[in-house]
Amino acid sequence: MGGSPISSFDEGTAEADVVDAMYEDIARAALTSTRWRFATNQQVLNRLAAAPTSRYDAAYQMPSDLLMLSSVTVNDDPIIYDTYGDKVYCDTTTEEVVVADYIYRASESSWPSYFTLAVEFQVAAMLSLSIARDASLAQMMDQQSERQMIKARRLDSQQQTTRKLMTSRFIAQRRS
Repeated sequence: MGGSPISSFDEGTAEADVVDAMYEDIARAALTSTRWRFATNQQVLNRLAAAPTSRYDAAYQMPSDLLMLSSVTVNDDPIIYDTYGDKVYCDTTTEEVVVADYIYRASESSWPSYFTLAVEFQVAAMLSLSIARDASLAQMMDQQSERQMIKARRLDSQQQTTRKLMTSRFIAQRRS
């Protein structure tokens, strides 16, 4: 990029200051761009004592490390819910166990190399504009980042059981 290498975000150089200001936003945006397997978690939600004002029967506290809520289930069945602030509102009984699937802020040490490389390209694109002031370099780094994110999504999607395509509905329609 034409700037000096940095060893820490707080070393006081222009490069470090720019990365320090933008890095966490870039990391969080990258983590929430897809339902990454390495940054997905499940947690039983805690029902709050106070009932919601209207529309829903129950309120639950979201996990403290949540970046984005993916689904809410009861007995492995998705339920209708809504979020307000850091709470999940839904219609459940006190006996039901409510589970949230969500994206959390995974530490860099747990990031797979394909994801780390994509984030590095995003940081490089940001530095190209702010430090090197080179729009064409920034565009090239942004394109590299997009290509790497596509590869990363493809690789990450292979880390779960392949879902069987249910064709019975289509076959029944075709035979009718």
